[in-house]
Amino acid sequence: MVTTPPPGRSVPGNRWDLLDGLVPARPPTVSVVVVHYRQQAELDRTLAALHRQTHPADRTEIIVVDDGSPEPPRVPDGVRLLCQADEGFRVAAARNLGASVATGDVLCFLDADTVPEPGYLTAITRLPALAPEAVVAGRRRHADLAGLPVDAPVDVAGPAGALPEPQWLRDAYRLNHDLLDADDRSYRYVIGAALACSRWFFHRVGGFDEQFRTYGGEDWEWVYRAWLAGAVLAHAADAVAWHDGPDWAGRDVDDPARRARKDAETLLLADRIPVAGSRGYGLRSAGPDVVIRLGTAPSPVAAYVCVDSLLAALPAATVHVPAEFAGLFTADQRVTSGPAGPDPRTRVVIDVPAAVRADRVADLLRDAVSAVGVGTLGTVLLGPSPAPTIRVDSARARARRDTWGEEMFETHVHADAGPAVLDADPGLAGYLGGWA
Repeated sequence: MVTTPPPGRSVPGNRWDLLDGLVPARPPTVSVVVVHYRQQAELDRTLAALHRQTHPADRTEIIVVDDGSPEPPRVPDGVRLLCQADEGFRVAAARNLGASVATGDVLCFLDADTVPEPGYLTAITRLPALAPEAVVAGRRRHADLAGLPVDAPVDVAGPAGALPEPQWLRDAYRLNHDLLDADDRSYRYVIGAALACSRWFFHRVGGFDEQFRTYGGEDWEWVYRAWLAGAVLAHAADAVAWHDGPDWAGRDVDDPARRARKDAETLLLADRIPVAGSRGYGLRSAGPDVVIRLGTAPSPVAAYVCVDSLLAALPAATVHVPAEFAGLFTADQRVTSGPAGPDPRTRVVIDVPAAVRADRVADLLRDAVSAVGVGTLGTVLLGPSPAPTIRVDSARARARRDTWGEEMFETHVHADAGPAVLDADPGLAGYLGGWA
């Protein structure tokens, strides 16, 4: 496993456009992980296409992972074959298995029925080779390739048999400028069947979630964790791979179990991705989206006012308080004691060094929680730097800072907006409604 980033650089926010026109000094070593299940003809076509790539063959490793086919697929010499037991649809486990033995600097994931054009590897690996946090989606197009010779050039056969592309995906890439303007929900526009990232970054994020055991969802969940770990998301429109057959929307349209499969995927995603717009409206997800850490309070009353006012502003947050105040909050599962351990799904961390009354800055807090991590904004300080009374930090900014030892996001300071630190008697009765 690669523990330190390979040579390269980072960029502010998601500004992969700053690398436009640049190419690696030397083509990267690439491991292509192809997942297969009972699609020998489609696999033959994809492997033939991989052997026609413009990327140097001596810097390309091809790994086929079979997901339990009754008979293992046939692969040509020089292609590594791995097999796992047939225990359901386990594309997440198959991709993880392939990545675990890969040796290339860049990982490229393909499905057996997704056939790359000759320039695919060169185009999709450019950014990960330059910026090791880049996660790049290729352009998956659709065509009827059945019956054609497996060695038919797909850059000719694909356009000749083209089927409709998903319009929602094309519209998204147009509106977000090929993911340049990515946000916290842009994971939806990265498809695992045509995906590339550095091997170092894949292992830093952690593999695909193997709890996904039906079609779809495992790629979105992984990309969301990658986003929080500091990913630079990009769509390489010139990295074209042709899927043999229609998009999901055009498959199995008369299958009564189709909706149930989609619902199962959505339930898992709602549990794994806690950001607003992906989670439920009232139910909580498995991981906290926002974590608030209270450093100290001069009294139980001050701790109560602080935590209550923070949760009034951010009711979906989780609050960590010093152990001495844990007994105050036993009825509310959102409040825990002790240090806040790292969670790969936490998007925002709010540090409150000393107890404050947060209702007076509730709007600023909500705005900051929505804004950090998107664009080039990483941190918002309420109160003067370097000792604000509230610090709102995005996980993305922290991850980049840890990797590169410098700030790769901007910090906005509201020097006059920081709430005052509470004393031991903050007037609890008045805070709660003016009791006599």
